[in-house]
Amino acid sequence: MFKFEIIKECSQTGARVGLFTTPHGVIETPTFMPVGTQASVKGLSTEELKESGSQIILANTYHLYLRPGENIIQCAGHLHKFMNWNLPILTDSGGFQVFSLAGLRKISDEGVMFSSHIDGSRHFLTPEKVMLIQRALGSDIMMAFDECTAFGTSYEASRLALERTTNWLKRCYNTAYNQTSQNDNQILFPIVQGNMYKDLREEALDRILPYTRCGFSIGGLSVGEPKPLMYEILETLMPKLPKNMPRYLMGVGSADCIIESVIRGIDMFDCVLPTRIARNGTAMTFNGDITIRNAPFKDDFSPIEDGCDCYACKNYSRAYIRHLIKARELMGGRLLSIHNIRFLHRLTTEIKKAIMSNSLASFYKDLMSRYNMKSKT
Repeated sequence: MFKFEIIKECSQTGARVGLFTTPHGVIETPTFMPVGTQASVKGLSTEELKESGSQIILANTYHLYLRPGENIIQCAGHLHKFMNWNLPILTDSGGFQVFSLAGLRKISDEGVMFSSHIDGSRHFLTPEKVMLIQRALGSDIMMAFDECTAFGTSYEASRLALERTTNWLKRCYNTAYNQTSQNDNQILFPIVQGNMYKDLREEALDRILPYTRCGFSIGGLSVGEPKPLMYEILETLMPKLPKNMPRYLMGVGSADCIIESVIRGIDMFDCVLPTRIARNGTAMTFNGDITIRNAPFKDDFSPIEDGCDCYACKNYSRAYIRHLIKARELMGGRLLSIHNIRFLHRLTTEIKKAIMSNSLASFYKDLMSRYNMKSKT
């Protein structure tokens, strides 16, 4: 049910164009996945997401387990029917959310005890339970339960977290692929951890491969470290990354990080960034981010970005959207969310075209110069 085919590789970098076949459709990579944490990308309908070019979306196990509960979603016919989305879905394991709880959770080798951010109720998540929840949700891609460590965590603590993540992966794998379930419609993505320590990252990659069928992710990056350090970690891993499966970098959604990561061999991305900054009045463009809510746009009747084919740019001006944002009308954030998600899909489409035409280097230099960023040499 799952297959990855490389269509074109860049001879000078690690970039490639691929086709990732899943039970709910074929995904063209590189691709960006909008985040629908609670079975909804904030403010947008599934129809609007499809019109923007979204091929796959992400939902979160932790949040859906707490509300409305996986049993409700299973009774509805699983997540695709529950949210009226007939294309692929990836569900995060909740590991990062548990990591974010800090003082509200306690981690042990068995699992994680935590207090709900909703009502304070106590819960205990194990690798087995996380897999069973994702099975009930019915997502195409299930993420392994992992321990994510903060930037600045010591080497010793990072190694302990790596050991725990590896042991949890074995338990996730055994539950996900229990032979009695005959579960052919879902696949498990292991997660490469190891903080900012290159030797731990390489070891983590080696240790997940026996549990990797068609795809894996790299986690614990874009968590506060300098961007050049993230790129160094990717460069360390790139020579050892298996070529015959998609590679997913978790939590990355800015234009510069996407192009830099594609060059270093990454195929899939997700992030809340495009919708979060949209709600605060910021638009993503090929010339960098612009803050529409600022005064210079009050009488600017041009579209958000010239040449953009999104619904917002075809129908509304910067001045109008600024008015909506300043008036705290929900439509302002919705229109900017539509634009930002469409921008990231346009970006990945242009990246694919550049790879196919052997012009990625010039595309990269042009994009980075327009962003006023230093080009990679």
